[in-house]
Formats: sequence, C-alpha cells, structure tokens
Amino acid sequence: MGKRSGERSRGPKCIAIVGPFASGKTTLLEAILERTGAIMKQASTGSGTVGDHSAEARAHQMSVEANIATTGFLDESITFVDCPGSIEFAHEADPVLAAADMAIVVTEPDEKKIAALQLTLHRLDELGIPRMIFLNKIEHATMGVRDMLKMLQPTSDTPLLLRQIPLRKDGIVIGSIDLALERAYIYREHASSEIAPISDDDRAREVEARFSMLETLADHDDRLMEQLLEEIEPPRDAIFDDLAADLREGTVTPVLIGSAEKGNGILRLLKAIRHDSPDVEATRERLGLKDAGEAVLQVMKTIHTPHGGKLSVSRVLCGSVGDGTELRSGNTVDKVSGLYTLLGREQTKVAKAEAGETVALGKLEGVRTGDTLTTAKAPLAPLIALESPQAVYSVAVHPSERKDEAKLSLALQKLIEEDPSLGLEQRQETGETVLCGQGEMHLRVTRERLEGKYQIPVDTAAPSVAYRETIRKGATRRGRHKKQSGGHGQFGDVVLDIRPLPRGSGFEFTDTITGGVVPKQYIPSVETGVRDFLKSGPLGFPVIDLAVNLADGSYHSVDSSDMAFQLAGRLAMKEGLGECSPVLLEPVLRIEVYTPSDATARITAILSQRRGQILGFDARPGWSGWDVVQATVPASETGDLIIELRSATAGVASYRASFDHMAELTGRLADAAMNAQGKAA
Repeated sequence: MGKRSGERSRGPKCIAIVGPFASGKTTLLEAILERTGAIMKQASTGSGTVGDHSAEARAHQMSVEANIATTGFLDESITFVDCPGSIEFAHEADPVLAAADMAIVVTEPDEKKIAALQLTLHRLDELGIPRMIFLNKIEHATMGVRDMLKMLQPTSDTPLLLRQIPLRKDGIVIGSIDLALERAYIYREHASSEIAPISDDDRAREVEARFSMLETLADHDDRLMEQLLEEIEPPRDAIFDDLAADLREGTVTPVLIGSAEKGNGILRLLKAIRHDSPDVEATRERLGLKDAGEAVLQVMKTIHTPHGGKLSVSRVLCGSVGDGTELRSGNTVDKVSGLYTLLGREQTKVAKAEAGETVALGKLEGVRTGDTLTTAKAPLAPLIALESPQAVYSVAVHPSERKDEAKLSLALQKLIEEDPSLGLEQRQETGETVLCGQGEMHLRVTRERLEGKYQIPVDTAAPSVAYRETIRKGATRRGRHKKQSGGHGQFGDVVLDIRPLPRGSGFEFTDTITGGVVPKQYIPSVETGVRDFLKSGPLGFPVIDLAVNLADGSYHSVDSSDMAFQLAGRLAMKEGLGECSPVLLEPVLRIEVYTPSDATARITAILSQRRGQILGFDARPGWSGWDVVQATVPASETGDLIIELRSATAGVASYRASFDHMAELTGRLADAAMNAQGKAA
C-alpha cells in the first residue's frame, strides 16, 4: 500500500464527544473551553456553566441532552457537541454524529465500562465515523496502560493505537510521554504541561511502546514498513501524516490519555484534533453529498427556547447561509430568522455561516431533527435515515388540572420535536395519553421539563394493560326489548347462538334467518348491538374470539326499529355471555433482550421470575461478547422490566418487543386485574 496524504485539514470542524455514562465527557468539554479561553474556569460536575446547563441536568448531575459549544483553537473554529452517555439518552447522539467530522470517545480505565464502551464504538462503526479515544481519569488507573488497551481492544473493530504513555513517579501519574514527538510532559493542574527530559528508565518503555505504534501504522504504509525492517528511523513528519491518514480512513483508533478534571492532556488532544481530524469535505464524502454550489445543511438538534422560539442546530455542509435565507426540507420551505453560534445556553448572533460551521437557525417551524436542508429549488433526498428506537418504558400522563389539557398537548408536541425518541399514544379504549420513552429516567426528565420549563403540573401512572376476555363454551339466548309508552312503542326480539372461536380469530357475526322473522333491514342493527356490548363483557373487558349467529326472532310492523333491535341484541348478549364460562385473557409479548454474555444467566432468571417463557438465546450477530435472549413475557410484567434488566447489566441492556398472542389468566392475578378494572370504572 502506498503513502497517503496526512496534510492538515482546514476550516471549521464539528467534533462529537461521546462515551459511557459518567466517563467525564462534560468535564472534558469544560476543560477544552477553559484551555481555549471560551470560559474563565471549568465548572465542577453538575454545576452547569456550559455543559449540563439545564435544570434537569443539574438536578441529576448527568447529561440529559446534547450540549453545543463553539470555540477557537489557534487559527480554527471548532464546535464540540457533548452527547449524553446514558443509554436512555443515547439517541441524542445519532443526528449529531451524522454531521460531525469525528468523535472523541471518552472512557476510563474501568473494566465495568467495557460493555458501555462497546455500545458507543459499535454505533460509530455502523455510521462510519472516525474516532479517537481519550482515556480519562488516568490518575486513577490501577494497571499499566498497555494492559488497559488489551482490556479495551475487544470493544473496537479497529486496532487501538496508543499515542501516549503515562509518566509515573512513586506509582503516581505525573505526566505523559508523546510517542510521536518522543517528548515527555509533566502535568500542571489546569495549565499547560511542562516539557521534561525522558529518564533512562522511562526511555526503554517509550522505545518499546513507540515501536508498537509504528508497527501498527506500517500495516497501511509500505514505505514505513521498509524503514522499520531496515531499522531506519522514519521522519517525524511522515509519522504524523500516517497518524492523520489512518484516523481519517478509519483504519486505527488513536488513544490519548489525560485527566479532564485536572485539565491534563487537553492541549495534546486539541492539537491532535486540529491536525488529524477530517474536515467538512471528508464528511460530505462520507454522506455521499456532492458540492453543487447550493447550500446544504444537516439538522442535528431542535431546541425550543423560552423567549427566542424554536432553534434548529445545523451543520453547514455546503455553501453558506444567512439571516433571511430560504431553506427547503422536502416540500416545505422556511425562511431563517436569526443565525447564532452557541456556547451552551449563550447565543451569539452572526450574519452568515460558511461550510463547516455549526449554527442555530431561528424559527424554521417546519423543520425537524434529522432533516436535510437546502437552498436548491428541488427537494434534496435526506442524507440520513433517523429512526427512533423502540420505547421500553411508558407512563400514562394527564394534567393535574383540567384547564391545562390544551397546554399539555402543545408542550408534549414541542418536547417530541426536541426529542424524537419520545412517543405519544392516545388510547381510545382507556382514554389514556401514554408517553413512551427509553427508560424511567428519560420519562422522569420529560415530566420535569413539563413542570419546570412549561409550568404544567402533571400526574403519571402505569398505563392500563390491554386485557381481553373470551368464552370457553357456547349458549343460545333470547333478547326481547318491548316498551309501550303512548304512541309508537318499541319492539325487537332476537335469538342468538353464541360460540367460542379459536384464539386469534376475532369476532364473527352471521345470520340464519328464514321467513323474514327479522326483516333484513334490522339485521345490521342486531350486529351493532352485539358489537356494542362486546366492548365490555361480564368481566369488564372487551370480548374477543367468539361467533354470534342470529338464528330467530320476531318483529312488530309498527313498533320495531333499528334501536329496538340494537337493544334486543345487547340484552341477548348480556344474558348469554355470563353462561358461556367467560375467562380473562392477557396479552403476551415476544421479547428479544440484548445483553452482555456475562449477564445472560441473570437476564434469563429475571424473565422467568416475571412469568416469562425462555425460547432460547444465541450470540448477537456482529457483537463480540453479547447475546440475544428470546422469550415470551406477559405484557403486565414488562412495565418496569427495563429497570431490572439494566440494573443487571451495568446499564447497557435493551430489548425489542412485539405482540405475540393472548393467553388465559386465572386465579389471583386475574382477580387483581378485574378488581382494578372495577375501581377504574
């Protein structure tokens, strides 16, 4: 393989900061902003200056949404987007990563974080995003750095390339050695490191680690391979070019070390980003976008501000955009009203944004997160397909005061615009508004936003389970509705044969009327009455899987009517169903749980304890060290299932569910369901 160009890319960059929960991503963002002069002093975790500035993030001391901050380093503008690490908020990263040039993956030397790191790296592999790892909290490492890499390597499909090794004194990390520069740095807290000589003891470690780095680079550079074989020292510039080219092509994942909390290793990280990161031209190529002269933007996030209205945070991929520019999304055209760079909650108005810049566009009412915008006259096909993950946790929500119903509906629409992973269901059968999301914390934060940002107190409860009832045997019953009260009376008379059907058959209505004992025009009325009664059977739930045949009846030439035969049909069903051995049915879901293999036994035990039937498990395709557990589980047992699954897997398990069948429910659980239904009624 020949030599690739590692020339430094230029122009504004967009860098996503991703990684496992509590690995220090927001702290790293603050450290970067302090080092680049964007803020005076980095905040401690949870104090909320730029990163985690929302009330909900501060309350829970965790990122609950992507934080955007644009700063300058040397001669370049760089926008950093700090993405939440919790799996419940991981969906925030997808639209960001689509338009970002590169990802900084923040992790720590902790074996417990390996599964979460694998989630992050696997998603980057799927999207084809170049990345480097910042091995944070290096001062807390209890093992050698190369042992750490061996521990972390199974999480990455590409080789992890160590660029720095720690410098220790009396077992404490005091600095680092840059393997490309062959230079030692002594850390200073929240200040630039000091260059120091490499001691003889450290020199041997440096030489060994550097040779390992060069060997990995030589896998993609024939000339470097020849130099190593001939024991020729390669030029330093060539090494830097290889590091940049391999990163951009995704053939290696460079690993840098440091401590975000102490501000250590930040400058070396920034220099690596500046020199090695791809630029917007490479991002366009990854997205299959050609620069045809028109402006093209990708929407990364939607924000509804209290006073400024809606903002669409977007990366300019081609051309330029200014205040008043008309942008098309599909067949919708909106005009930009205000253009801003962001530093957390701070907005700075700008007149124009060029290719590579990340800006917030004001009041594009028809635009959604994930949309592709253009100034072209013809619609542009979306550059990404943004799919919302399937919900795993739900609550029924209603305003504490009825007067807030309209306000709640509008607020929920805005929250779903900001967070497409939220879902809303209006369940006609129960009259419930059900909010669906990615976990208990996800929906707790949503409720806090309703009550804090929108000033709408709400009450929540577990959604009703869609129980049904059916019959075990048949019956024949007459229903007669007769009423005389002056003038025309009411008369309808029917005989219904009721019989059970196999599970999943639904409802069938037939008639075997002969001789016109029930006129044809009234037969649909009988069916209407029957169907109406089936909405709530003897046990209080909708009735399914039965057949009803209209076998006989009588009518009155004057007093019979549609309503009279509807009521007659209801009466026959009311008297007949109670004698058909009604039984409660519960919905059973087919579930696939995705879990690290070392937790598979715990997962199967959890499912079994929830009346689950284990169907089997197998290796998760394309995921080293992960399994897929398949089971059927009653829907009533899945309300808080995700909480227990994640508790058993250090927060990384997920599942997909679909309706499988209805099953009979008897005994104590059936009694409890019917009692609850009776109280609700």
